[in-house]
Amino acid sequence: MDLVGLLKSQFLCHLVFCYVFIASGLIINTIQLFTLLLWPINKQLFRKINCRLSYCVSSQLVMLLEWWSGTECVIHTDPQAYPKYGKENAIVVLNHKFEIDFLCGWSLAERFGVLGGSKVLAKKELAYVPIIGWMWYFTEMVFCTRKWEQDRKTVSKSLLHLRDYPEKYFFLIHCEGTRFTEKKHQISMQVAQAKGLPSLKYHLLPRTKGFAITVRSLRNVVSAVYDCTLNFRNNENPTLLGVLNGKKYHADLYVRRIPLEEVPEDEDECSAWLHKLYQEKDAFQEEYYRTGTFPETPMVPPRRPWTLINWLFWASLLLYPFFRFLINMISSGSSVTLASFVLVFFVASMGVRWMIGVTEIDKGSAYGNIDSKQKRSD
Repeated sequence: MDLVGLLKSQFLCHLVFCYVFIASGLIINTIQLFTLLLWPINKQLFRKINCRLSYCVSSQLVMLLEWWSGTECVIHTDPQAYPKYGKENAIVVLNHKFEIDFLCGWSLAERFGVLGGSKVLAKKELAYVPIIGWMWYFTEMVFCTRKWEQDRKTVSKSLLHLRDYPEKYFFLIHCEGTRFTEKKHQISMQVAQAKGLPSLKYHLLPRTKGFAITVRSLRNVVSAVYDCTLNFRNNENPTLLGVLNGKKYHADLYVRRIPLEEVPEDEDECSAWLHKLYQEKDAFQEEYYRTGTFPETPMVPPRRPWTLINWLFWASLLLYPFFRFLINMISSGSSVTLASFVLVFFVASMGVRWMIGVTEIDKGSAYGNIDSKQKRSD
């Protein structure tokens, strides 16, 4: 390991990133709280401000991927579709196999200049998580309980609110609902067999209702579905801890632009269309494992400097008073003060490990038992 790599793997560096992220995030959440005063006066101004505040938070994670880790994502796509990316609203359907696939989705949005306004379909519990969850609340993210009878109205209502959104956005959705593991895949394929659906080798059975309601609610506002299939070269198994340690990964992302007019309006037909899409995604993954590449022309969108500039701004604003406080506390020589410092350091360490741990594949949500799945019409 070279000197730079050794430096990147040090916990002190991780602690600095964590401190800047948490401190800046809480400041931004506080500012977002005050922007609520604008909502009854000028809703569109409220939205534009919160898009930019949201970018200040989410771009810090993208900065870790693109600048600290140096991970590069090659996009394989139709050159005729490429100029439209970032110029239109789109539903992005991304496979859910890797710990950092959500970061690759955010990086895609960042490369095309729509990260601040982009949306996800997220679990309702995340709305109560400080920083990310609160930020999402103020940017009108769509939350679901994964219980369709409850979600039918609430998700549709949230999606309809986005019809007059003033900023371009990608709506990222993992139709599989949870990350791929062999155990979940086995259960998923038993459900597929029970429903008479074709089996998938590299994906879980997609949950079609959320996708169908998204398409129905955003039709004539969203121009296309971007079918995104992600994989990593040389059988790399990327993790957030690896990114934090500065490890460089090599991603390939196959992006197909499908005009929304080609997606059926009828719910049952839309469901069948999505199942067919995932059979095609499976075939693309099979080809990738066989040949090491995806179809279409490989392209690398330029890395924008704004994620790095944003982090450097917050770091310069927050690190000086932080280190000055630490020096004063240590130089005081008080045993109580030093004990407090050790306690804070320990809690911060656990906080960093927890934030990393929640992204691990084996900590993902359960796919559900077979019986309950077979009772669903999805």
